Amino acid sequence: MSTAPVVPFPPASIADAARAGEKTTSISDDGLSAFMSVRPRLFGIAYRMLGSATDAEDIVQDAWVRWQTADRSGVRDAVAFLVTMATRLAINVMQSARSRRETPVAPWLPETVDTSAGPGLGAERGEALELGVLVLLERLSPAERTAYILREAFDYAYRDIANVLRLEEANARQVVTRARRRVANGRRMPASSTEHRRLLDSFIAAAQRGQIAALEGLLTSNVVSTSARAVAA
Repeated sequence: MSTAPVVPFPPASIADAARAGEKTTSISDDGLSAFMSVRPRLFGIAYRMLGSATDAEDIVQDAWVRWQTADRSGVRDAVAFLVTMATRLAINVMQSARSRRETPVAPWLPETVDTSAGPGLGAERGEALELGVLVLLERLSPAERTAYILREAFDYAYRDIANVLRLEEANARQVVTRARRRVANGRRMPASSTEHRRLLDSFIAAAQRGQIAALEGLLTSNVVSTSARAVAA
């Protein structure tokens, strides 16, 4: 193990380090450049496993600390080393949650992108959000997706979800329950890139600018079109 002191979590870029008055000449020596090149990938791995952007950031932070204290002279492939480290750290978190009889949050829709936290973090959260929306497209039917997003992301009452889907309230609860189960364990079906982008943009507009009516309309239009195809068949 190296006895080098652990430096604070790396800034988003070398330029940020320079603006902060830090010495950029030591960046290669302390492993910063190698770590930053793989940081978005580490975040993505942790997020896919834990389903929480906050937990994923904690994993990245922990990986950075361990990376600094590791004997990097014996590391032949920094990317493989860091990916393995992040994966093991995420597994430890999952196992710890199970030992406390807690269930890690399944990947779905993380916190909305906060660009004020810095462009690097904003990009990582944006990546996580894209992944979450894709999971919903691949695993849920239009009705399940509508119920899940309205309930989990926008805290709709079950009676309001029932009105949107034209169901009884008890049925709306069942749809949400089924959607939660399928998000965690469901089979994946191909989703078009156009549909993915449309839902992602609509969700961001609803979350950040309050355009919930447009999102609701997009979700229910998919439900209606799917029902129409089923009747025609």
